[in-house]
Amino acid sequence: MIDLAVLIPCYNEEKTIKKVVEDCKRAINDIPNATIFVYDNNSTDNTVKLAQEAGAIVRHEYQQGKGNVIRRMFREIEARCYVMIDGDDTYPAEEIPKMAEYVLHSNYDMVVGDRLSSSYFAENKRPFHGIGNKLVRGSINFFFDTDIKDIMTGYRAFSYNFVKTYPVLSHGFEIETEMSIFATVNNLAVKNHIIDYRDRPAGSISKLSTYSDGFKVLRLIFTLYRNYKPLQFFSFLALVLAILSIGFFIPNVWIPYEHTGKVLNMPTLVVCGFCFIAGIISFYSGLILDALQRKERREYEFRLQEATWKKENKD
Repeated sequence: MIDLAVLIPCYNEEKTIKKVVEDCKRAINDIPNATIFVYDNNSTDNTVKLAQEAGAIVRHEYQQGKGNVIRRMFREIEARCYVMIDGDDTYPAEEIPKMAEYVLHSNYDMVVGDRLSSSYFAENKRPFHGIGNKLVRGSINFFFDTDIKDIMTGYRAFSYNFVKTYPVLSHGFEIETEMSIFATVNNLAVKNHIIDYRDRPAGSISKLSTYSDGFKVLRLIFTLYRNYKPLQFFSFLALVLAILSIGFFIPNVWIPYEHTGKVLNMPTLVVCGFCFIAGIISFYSGLILDALQRKERREYEFRLQEATWKKENKD
């Protein structure tokens, strides 16, 4: 097992990949048993050739999407520490040793390269990306009660335990959001590490779609909140249904009944009854799913222990 694996997912990054690999080599020069891996995702330019010339080990993932690339990287590489950095030359490679140190010597499971607390908003020139990052960060920190400073950064360090127990479900750029929420709900140790950010150099094109990928991220937050916090989610739904049913029942059914002794709006009564019953079902569904989620968290703790034993045996 190697001590440090630098993982660079790439798709058509011929403008920057050579410099990124060379910067990473200089950054890990004093770290023994460290290796740089470039995972190419069907590039149609000279990304692979330039990465090999710069000294990286190049591997391939043929299913398109950053999430698919990260799944492949995490399956194949065995290391005590992993540092993932994008191949677009927007992140400072010289921060790799410090981020790896947090994992290797301070027992953090994930170190987040925080762009938003430094130069991101001054450097980033793409419209709505800043607003989108703030929206995603605020939503996750509110709904999941955490304090991760940069949810969508592509610069992170991971422990062996995180990599070997994390189920990669996302296919595209929403993968960073999924990682952040996964670490939070499973009570893993997360460290925010402020880094300097620089915009892409001239001629380098971002693969992130502001609107379609942004919508996927927001949809993922909604889905994971429902999955990881089912009692809160379905209790809120139950409360809404109860308020709606009572709100329509009192003025349209109960008050007229008090005055006339007759049910004048039978369809309203039926709909309100169904809404109230649906609210009760929703609440008890939340209770059941919450119990299942707690069971899953207990099982995850056993998987963490198993990963720790495997790591010790390989060491």
